[in-house]
Amino acid sequence: MTTQGKVVAVCVSDRTGVPKHNVGTGMLKVDWGIDGDAHAGNWHRQVSLLAMESIDKMRAKGLKVRPGSFAENITTEGLELYTLPIGTRLRLGTALAEVTQIGKVCHDKCAIYRLAGDCVMPREGIFVKILEPGVVSVGDAVTVLPPAEDGGK
Repeated sequence: MTTQGKVVAVCVSDRTGVPKHNVGTGMLKVDWGIDGDAHAGNWHRQVSLLAMESIDKMRAKGLKVRPGSFAENITTEGLELYTLPIGTRLRLGTALAEVTQIGKVCHDKCAIYRLAGDCVMPREGIFVKILEPGVVSVGDAVTVLPPAEDGGK
């Protein structure tokens, strides 16, 4: 299994239900998420991640989508995110995160689904909570940590 990928985009929005825009760098706060993002808060889905490979699947269906189109906070490359077990710890730039959810229920079919008849976020997006604060920027490594590396924090 690949244990390292990279950050392609760091995206935020000022309200929910809309695509996010790439801001290049974000401050990740413990029990909050990305500073300045509408989805941040003290809950289990503080930060969402989606792989560029997943976005490319939708592009192959003819959609003009980009990082942030699926309202993900961090777009990655080189990791099959949705195969990571819940509880997996990730180093995102200088922050430490833990996978809390794989995929999500899509209650209302989003604009992407209505256009393409499909959306990858419910199947291939993941959610994390922030355990240690830090900064994440485009080009940073996303590292899957071995279970014992963080000392069981």
